[in-house]
Amino acid sequence: MTVLMNELTWPEYDARLKQGAVILIPCGALEQHGPHLPLGVDVLLSTAIATGVAKRVDGLVAHPLTYGYKSMPRSGGGPFFPGTVNLDGATVSAIVRDIVREFARHGARRICIVDGHFENQWFLTEGIDLALRDIREESLKVIRLEYWDFVDEATLRSIFPDGFPGFALEHAAVLETSLMLHLFPEMVHLDRVPDHPPATSGSYDVYPPHQHWVPTSGALSSAKGATADKGKLLFNQHTSAIEAILRREFALAGGQ
Repeated sequence: MTVLMNELTWPEYDARLKQGAVILIPCGALEQHGPHLPLGVDVLLSTAIATGVAKRVDGLVAHPLTYGYKSMPRSGGGPFFPGTVNLDGATVSAIVRDIVREFARHGARRICIVDGHFENQWFLTEGIDLALRDIREESLKVIRLEYWDFVDEATLRSIFPDGFPGFALEHAAVLETSLMLHLFPEMVHLDRVPDHPPATSGSYDVYPPHQHWVPTSGALSSAKGATADKGKLLFNQHTSAIEAILRREFALAGGQ
C-alpha cells in the first residue's frame, strides 16, 4: 500500500491514523540550485527521504511544504537568481502552525517534520511551538529534523577525502548533487556542473546582502566529485538513522 497520503481515500487515511501511523511532513523551498540542479531540490530530497523512512515505519507522507524561508547568501545563494521564491518567517511559522493543528484534529499523535531547506529551521520550530500551545494535547509529539544531520564522520571523510567544507557551503554541491544522482538522475545536468573554489564571505550578514559573496553559478562550492553511489550511501544512512529516531521517540515496535 502507498505511503503517500495524497494517494489515499479519506477512509483509508483515517484507518491508517487509527492504527497509529506516523505522519511525516516534508518541508523545502523553491530555490536556485546552480545551473545543474532543478529549483525544487529541497522539496524533492526531503520528500524522497521522508518516503524512504515511511516505508520503514509504516508511516504516511503528507503533501510537502514547497516554499520556504528566505534564501540567505551564505547558505543558499540569496535572492539574486530567478526562480528563488522567499517567504517571510512569520508566513512559514503560520503555515506550519495550521498544518500541525489540522493533523492533530484528524487524530494524528506522531508527527515528524523533515526539513530540506537550511534556512527553515527556526521558523518550523516556531510553528510547532505555537501549534502545541493551541492544541494542549499531551499525547501529541512532534519531531523536527534536518535530514543532513544524520551522516557520520566516517562517511563525510570518504566523500570528501580533501576535507569537508561544511554544510552551509554544500548548497548545490557534492551532497545534494549525489543524492539527486541517486534519486532523480534525469534531473541532473552533469555537463553544467560549475568548477570553482568554495564561496568566501564574512562570518556575518549584511543588509542589503552582498551579491559578490555568491558565485555567479549559484552553487556555493563545486559539485565535482558527486556520484550516484555517494548519493545511495547518504540516502541509506539518512533513512536508517531517522527510522531509529522515530522508533525510539514514538515507541514504535520492530525494525529492519
